Amino acid sequence: MKKSVFYHAGCPVCVSAEHDIVSLIGNDNVEIVHLGDSKERIQEAENAGVESVPALVTPTGNVLHINFGASMADVKA
Repeated sequence: MKKSVFYHAGCPVCVSAEHDIVSLIGNDNVEIVHLGDSKERIQEAENAGVESVPALVTPTGNVLHINFGASMADVKA
């Protein structure tokens, strides 16, 4: 089974959502991507449809924006 990908920027909202996502779907079912640490993956997130973080991209390609921590423009800055 393909994993979901959880993109975040490390802010408190994002970290809290990360813990909840891992708790809900399990660490083995989600790849965590901290865009502040992995800036080379920002374009990947945008190509997947991520407009703000935290966001979860499901294996079928649906983008679930969770709360609002930061826009992608903020992440790029």
